[in-house]
Amino acid sequence: MTRNNILLLSILALLGLILSAIKLVQPRRAGPALESIVLYEPLPHPYCTAVGQGGAAFAKEHGVGVRIVVGQESTQANVNANIESLFTEGYKAFAIYPVDPAGSKGLFSRLHNARCFAVAYGAQPAAGTATPFAVATDTRRAATRAAEKLVELLGGRGRILNVLESMTDANTPIRQAAIEAVVAKYPQVRIIQTIGDMTTEQQAREKIESALVARGDEVDGVICTGYTTTVAAAVLLSEHNRKAGAKFIHFVGIDTDERVLAAIRDGLVDATLAQNPYGHGYISCALLDLLLKEWRPRADYQFIDSGCLAVTKANVDSFQESIERMTRTIVFELKTKYLRPPKSS
Repeated sequence: MTRNNILLLSILALLGLILSAIKLVQPRRAGPALESIVLYEPLPHPYCTAVGQGGAAFAKEHGVGVRIVVGQESTQANVNANIESLFTEGYKAFAIYPVDPAGSKGLFSRLHNARCFAVAYGAQPAAGTATPFAVATDTRRAATRAAEKLVELLGGRGRILNVLESMTDANTPIRQAAIEAVVAKYPQVRIIQTIGDMTTEQQAREKIESALVARGDEVDGVICTGYTTTVAAAVLLSEHNRKAGAKFIHFVGIDTDERVLAAIRDGLVDATLAQNPYGHGYISCALLDLLLKEWRPRADYQFIDSGCLAVTKANVDSFQESIERMTRTIVFELKTKYLRPPKSS
């Protein structure tokens, strides 16, 4: 073999090594960088959309990468599969709705053991779950405010149809107890019927309509503490209350579906209680950002009430501004109320 051939082979071998090195390095440089935070929504739903808007607003205002992922169904198995897939991609910070408060314990534990950060939002997980925070509406407080608002609209006297939603939801008995506690304070107010076990608008419409037909003119007010029941009742009562000569049935619901807001705007129903799904997304992402920056929780577990607000005709077009101000106030207080600075600070 000539010297030239040896030199040529050496050059080709060197080029091969260089190309191999480029192939190893290139995927890491050319691929898109992972966002800092995953905001996981269980399924397409107006509540989840509002949560995502809060997360997107945090990302834009603070220059933090937030990946919003929407699941296929509201089951713990689906949540587990999707979150674990994201973990294998390299994500380390997750905001998760605990679809099954008890069943989610395993997922949060696995993430904790893998040195990931996970914050619950929208509902509190079961006691002992490995998450330092849950950002959600104070269920009892919200139901209490809704009931007090209805009693106020009734002038302290009247008969109430209490409409619950899914009877398997852990929050339903809490809401029921809160409403009953408020009513018990007013001797001239009573609940004449409680209906529940509704998971779709169609089911809710049928059951509410049947109750109203059966009780006739007895019902003075209706309270709903679930999203689908609120929509169904608002549509039904809009039809009833616009009829000439019909007794006006007062109403307080929960959440801010556009059909409910339209009915309030038109004066056909009285009020709904705006929870703060925007804040659920915004605040949970803010917490994860601080945890990634080595801020430390003040306790093993802390519940952060994201607040709620009564929406009436007076503020139906401006309540979202109040919700966003409320959210920013909570975020401003995170470092003093719920977190300790990094050890090096």
